[in-house]
Amino acid sequence: MAGSTGKTGKQKTARDMILSLGLISLAAGFIYLFIPHDDSAPDLKRVDYRVELLTARRAASYPVAAPQGLSADWKATSVRFSGADFDAWHLGFHDPEGQYVAVEQSAQKPSAFISEATQRAQETKATQRIGNATWTRYEGERYDALVLREKGSTTVVTGTASFDHLTKMAQALKTT
Repeated sequence: MAGSTGKTGKQKTARDMILSLGLISLAAGFIYLFIPHDDSAPDLKRVDYRVELLTARRAASYPVAAPQGLSADWKATSVRFSGADFDAWHLGFHDPEGQYVAVEQSAQKPSAFISEATQRAQETKATQRIGNATWTRYEGERYDALVLREKGSTTVVTGTASFDHLTKMAQALKTT
């Protein structure tokens, strides 16, 4: 008799575990279906970069660029200036299509700076004239970029946006 009781106890334990698993799954399904949840990307907060821009323009060893005249659809989302790090200037945006566009400037050695700012995009033979300057196109797996090498600094407009939007940002850059 002891053998048959043990077998019944094991069957009962397995059945209880299956029932418990079913109840847990049902509860999880109920929570998923009836508790509100939002799967959309979070809305990024717009940042005001005016104070950092003034600080960077006073401290940097080169003319610091920032866009002027872009529509309100261009949302500034990040800003940094580090005088200790080759006078590195960063200004990040989301363009009207939700793509990322960044303005990066530095007095660092161009090859190292460009590689880092573009996330290792490769220089192409394509150039384009924007204002009075000739910018070089870079294409990469993650980011594309427009690069302007000047005496004492390098400016990179980079991101996931199209070259049209990268160009629009480069056209809007002013140093005063």
